[in-house]
Amino acid sequence: MDILSIATTGMMAQEVAVDVIANNLANLNTTGYMRRKTEFSDLLVDTWDRPDAPGSAANDLALGAVESGFGVGLVAVTRIHEQGHLHATSNSFDMAIDGEGFFEIQRPDGTAAYTRDGTFQLNDAGDIVTHDGYVLAPGITVPSNAIDVTINKSGEVLAKIEGQVALQNLGQIQLTTFINAAGLDAVGSNLLVETTASGLPTVGTPTAAGLGSILQGYLEASNVNPIREIANMIKAQRAYEMNSKVVQAADAMMAPVQ
Repeated sequence: MDILSIATTGMMAQEVAVDVIANNLANLNTTGYMRRKTEFSDLLVDTWDRPDAPGSAANDLALGAVESGFGVGLVAVTRIHEQGHLHATSNSFDMAIDGEGFFEIQRPDGTAAYTRDGTFQLNDAGDIVTHDGYVLAPGITVPSNAIDVTINKSGEVLAKIEGQVALQNLGQIQLTTFINAAGLDAVGSNLLVETTASGLPTVGTPTAAGLGSILQGYLEASNVNPIREIANMIKAQRAYEMNSKVVQAADAMMAPVQ
């Protein structure tokens, strides 16, 4: 009997589904978080010879086969790239991307990472950095005598310097896209890194073709819908319970006859 192993794969699959849903709900208030979705597929199928019976085939050709599956398996946990709600903040260095693209972050080891989390601030040198102190690429330094900083939709960083009338251009924020953003690898701290599956990064200026615009003083909320996640959790729980019932039924079938 394969019933026990089949039901076990179903229970294990629903455990993963509940874990993913729980992680989505845990990151409900995480800036720039993109919800995950589980993908499943059926396992190998065993085809049996159809037993002969009078009138069961036309010209010795049986049109239907007898098949039995071996359960379900996890294929992938997919990241859903839908934009979250944009909300205003009181920090002039907070930035949200309205549209496609990622901020490029320079990590201490010199490698690049990418994020939708625009929670930025200044370090002691005046560089625009993340909450972990990683520099926003390309590096932009705000002078200590700057009175105010303005970031326009196309990513230009302009500073009002004390004693000067004209605004000083401090640099240009750029955005990065990938042909398959779902192939990026999450490394924690809201950071993603390039992989073979994601393809090579394409860097461009905000508001250019295919790229979003920069909104200063805004942050992108998580794209997790709590109502949908709760509904999905109930479905996964019910599927788990049904598979456990199958295990109980198999146990009863294998019990010795009293």
